[in-house]
Amino acid sequence: MSLQPSAAASSPLQRTPLYPLHRELGARFVPFAGYEMPVQFPTGILKEHLHTRAAAGLFDVSHMGQLALYPRGTLEHAAVALESLMPIDVLGLKEGHQRYGLFTNPAGGILDDCMVAHLGDHFLLVVNAACNQADETHLRAALSGRCSIERCDSRALLALQGPLAEAVLAGFAPAVTGMRFMDVRREKISGVDCVVSRSGYTGEDGFEISIPAAQSQTFARLLLDDSRVAPVGLGARDSLRLEAGLCLYGSDLDASTTPVEASLEWAIQKSRRAGGARAGGFPGSDAILHELACGSARRRVGLRSRERTPVRGGSALYPDAHGATPLGRATSGGFGPSVNAPVAMGYVTRTAAAPGTVVFADVRGKRVPVEVSELPFVKHNYKRAKS
Repeated sequence: MSLQPSAAASSPLQRTPLYPLHRELGARFVPFAGYEMPVQFPTGILKEHLHTRAAAGLFDVSHMGQLALYPRGTLEHAAVALESLMPIDVLGLKEGHQRYGLFTNPAGGILDDCMVAHLGDHFLLVVNAACNQADETHLRAALSGRCSIERCDSRALLALQGPLAEAVLAGFAPAVTGMRFMDVRREKISGVDCVVSRSGYTGEDGFEISIPAAQSQTFARLLLDDSRVAPVGLGARDSLRLEAGLCLYGSDLDASTTPVEASLEWAIQKSRRAGGARAGGFPGSDAILHELACGSARRRVGLRSRERTPVRGGSALYPDAHGATPLGRATSGGFGPSVNAPVAMGYVTRTAAAPGTVVFADVRGKRVPVEVSELPFVKHNYKRAKS
């Protein structure tokens, strides 16, 4: 398991609004990003993982930050303001849609990755829990003259993921069947005003539901009353996102890693690239645009162990079984239940990044052969087209 971001032991841990329900369900808790979070339930990580791939898993992601960005003027002004902090096309984001975004620093490193949703009168940002306070401070320092930033602390966030997620949620809100991947809308569910996006971090179809904290436990219980839905903890969330080739901030991404190194150039739209309508203008744009044109010295890749030995995050990667100079390191790794094999992600030099290249991971002093692989390890099952 690659769950790294955690609070210092001396820091009091926060709890999400669903904590009493998790305890009632027999969850085992771990500290994560300053919160006491369920890592697994009595059925165990393996069954939770496979249930999500086959039916529907319910995840509590209320530890993540929700920040509302209101314009001091038109929403276009707020979009341009956000573009001064991230290399994505916010101005071209249409109402009712969301986009994966990145905050960058002057060196081109990633301060955080997030989701940016256009809700008509404002933008809603969902940011990583460990970066929540820093992101808010960053936004206020740079944009307070052009935007009003509000914390959404009174809201919880649930993720319903899996091939049966639509059928389950449609029982409460039939209109969600018309949503496609990365759509977002305000929706009344069981009489409660929610913000629903068709997205998630498992590689499966599904939804994230921002709901008032006071009603979150009641709604979670209604979902869990459905036999198709099982509670899922951070352990399976981690193995699911790893199989899907999705990054965990603090493990696969950090302030010293650029979007191009992270193989996230797809998140930088044409309008923000060289020759685009609004090229550059974001922190680290010179470095990032240079890498887009010329390539980066290292790349994030998938790694498949040629043995049954799992390769964990932090393992050094070498060009051969005896070399002394590493060419990279693994950043996330573990057993992939859906592929029934160990899988990992990591960074290697560009010359070693081609699929099929064999490198060697140092696992407790033993050199384990691993093969550079295409990502993701499992096919994404997002609902993109109308059925």
